[in-house]
Amino acid sequence: MKLLLLHFRKYKLNAVVFFMISAAFAASFYLYGLPLEAVLYPILFSLFLAAIFIAVDFLRSKAKYRRLCEISKLPAALITSLPEVESLEEDGYQAIVEALAGEVMESTTRAREDYKEMVDYYTVWAHQIKMPITAMSLTLQNEDSPLADKLTSELSRISQYVEMVLAFLRLNSESSDYVFDEYELDVLIRHAIAKFSSEFIDRKLRLNYEPINKTVLTDEKWLSFVIEQVLSNALKYTHEGSIHIFMSDEKTLCIADTGIGIALEDLPRVFERGYTGMNGREDQAASGIGLYLCKRICENLGADISASSEIGKGTTVSITFDPNGINKNRLFTKM
Repeated sequence: MKLLLLHFRKYKLNAVVFFMISAAFAASFYLYGLPLEAVLYPILFSLFLAAIFIAVDFLRSKAKYRRLCEISKLPAALITSLPEVESLEEDGYQAIVEALAGEVMESTTRAREDYKEMVDYYTVWAHQIKMPITAMSLTLQNEDSPLADKLTSELSRISQYVEMVLAFLRLNSESSDYVFDEYELDVLIRHAIAKFSSEFIDRKLRLNYEPINKTVLTDEKWLSFVIEQVLSNALKYTHEGSIHIFMSDEKTLCIADTGIGIALEDLPRVFERGYTGMNGREDQAASGIGLYLCKRICENLGADISASSEIGKGTTVSITFDPNGINKNRLFTKM
């Protein structure tokens, strides 16, 4: 109905002119004493023809409108042709649209090139910074003192932050396709535990873990990053007590701690980018990036990550594996 009313507005001026001319003819016939039927019939016939013309034109305009609606849903890069112009106004509008589309394409290309340049730079930087970290770690292995242990632990955290940078850069990269295969969860978990073993010892935290004997279809590198990040968070916010790694059911891996917990109002947002909540206000070093990366990675791994917590009693992070949810655009398997 709205489209029909808009179409009639197009002929508003034409209708006014038609009725003015018809009135002029009727007045002339009346003044000369001629029968009004002689002018009334041509007017009615003209109205009939005009109605047919407007109806046909409406159907054409409706088809063009639908075509434009379909085009409007396309990205600017895919808008290569518009319906044929039928008036000076349409020609002007199309010129404006084409100019804007060109600007969008140019801006998009420039932004993509800038982003690629930034990713390349920080990727090189991350790999370069790993070299002195590795060298310092090897040097500290020959030292047996509380200071050396402390420095080793801090270097391990620096290395983890570098891995977070690389993960963040690779997350949206077109070349970051995941390689899926069957992996033993125990192998990935033990690797993560070994990475933080000195921190467990230094902080006198208990580790409750027994072999899970579970195989999952996943990407080894990316799932290892998620497990290490969750375990790192558990260590970071657990000052005493223990960390428990277990399977709550056949598909769900859980990492539970007895740490400070997460406020109820923060739980729905802990996986949002940059959100740190109450814990972030207490810990100024918190970035709110770690769990966000875990969430994004799990989406591509066909897994779901969630958290449950109670202030002062601890937090449980659950990773539920679902092979049917794997991002097919990234699905590559080992030969």
